[in-house]
Amino acid sequence: MLGVKLEETRVYQEAKQEGRKELKLELVPQFLARGMSMEDVAQLLSLTIEQVRLATEEESSTST
Repeated sequence: MLGVKLEETRVYQEAKQEGRKELKLELVPQFLARGMSMEDVAQLLSLTIEQVRLATEEESSTST
């Protein structure tokens, strides 16, 4: 084709990063359920406290 690999494209890289972020956000409730603090979860997953808080709010709104 043009000599560009899919993995090298900006769109692919952005999609990959978004997937990683979604996975981290899915893990938040599981870590909190095991007794970890929001601060510990944020540090472990390289997220902000706000991202962790929002992930817990989203989880509670989808489970009701």
